Amino acid sequence: MKESDSRFLPLKDMLFIAFFAALTGILGYLILPLPFSPVPVTGQTLGVMLAGILLGSRHGFLSMIVLLLLGIAGIPVFSGGRAGLGIIAGPTGGYLISFPFAAFMGGYIIEKLKNRVFLNYLGASIFSGIFVIYTLGIIQLKLVTGINWYAALLQGVIPFLAGDIFKAIAASFLAVRLKPFISQE
Repeated sequence: MKESDSRFLPLKDMLFIAFFAALTGILGYLILPLPFSPVPVTGQTLGVMLAGILLGSRHGFLSMIVLLLLGIAGIPVFSGGRAGLGIIAGPTGGYLISFPFAAFMGGYIIEKLKNRVFLNYLGASIFSGIFVIYTLGIIQLKLVTGINWYAALLQGVIPFLAGDIFKAIAASFLAVRLKPFISQE
């Protein structure tokens, strides 16, 4: 087998994909349950943002697919150490399902902008880590719980905005410093 065989990822890329899947799973153990919402505050969106903006669209997407497959297989990588298909089908499943798409969009935006500066990372992180995740998240939250759109926003978006903006800032700060070491180009 030749190393240039395009069917296989280089070992370095596979390690980064695995690392960001693991990091995002570990960040799920940083949890703050909210008494008024089935959606907890976790550190996982930080992992999703970092996977996208550091690994790029394709590898960021793959890292979050690995995370979801591990969780579905029973490895406790979802918030609070939960796992299983039931979590994906539950009220918080839309947030989890959004992770690969959010990482893809964050990476895609950075790839198109080319200029690796803080504000570009921040814009990509906010769009992917907030808009994409919240959109899919509240759709499933509403559908599974039967609440109205206003209640879905109150339970699944508003309490998380400040923290996720902080995570987007942190991800952007880290990306500026780490991107030279994780270059996928």
